[in-house]
Amino acid sequence: MNQKNLFYSKNAPKPMGLYPHARKVGNLIFLSGIGSREPGTDLIPESFEAECHSVFKNVRTVLEEAGSSWEKIIDVTVFLTNMKKDFPVYNKIYAEYFKTNPPCRTTVEVGSLPSPISIELKCIAEVE
Repeated sequence: MNQKNLFYSKNAPKPMGLYPHARKVGNLIFLSGIGSREPGTDLIPESFEAECHSVFKNVRTVLEEAGSSWEKIIDVTVFLTNMKKDFPVYNKIYAEYFKTNPPCRTTVEVGSLPSPISIELKCIAEVE
């Protein structure tokens, strides 16, 4: 694997460790966990609903810059820090973004994420 298969976006939140935003392998793009922090400021949206919209925006940005698109997502892993409270809101907003051709999805609750966010997504998508 060489460096040209790694993607870093200046328009998405900086990774919180030593990892790329995405890596291309064959005709697939694998996204690292992408959170809801705002690019450039690292501010966290004030409500969980706003975090959902922010994380989707960040994922879309990385996908497009890496040569894919929202419509090409085939698998999503969702990490929530409070499943009981946040899953209904997340599920409703998720349905707005994936009205057609929904990807496979796994949702898990975690004790915490690397920053004080409430949601993170890890995705696999096809390359355009």
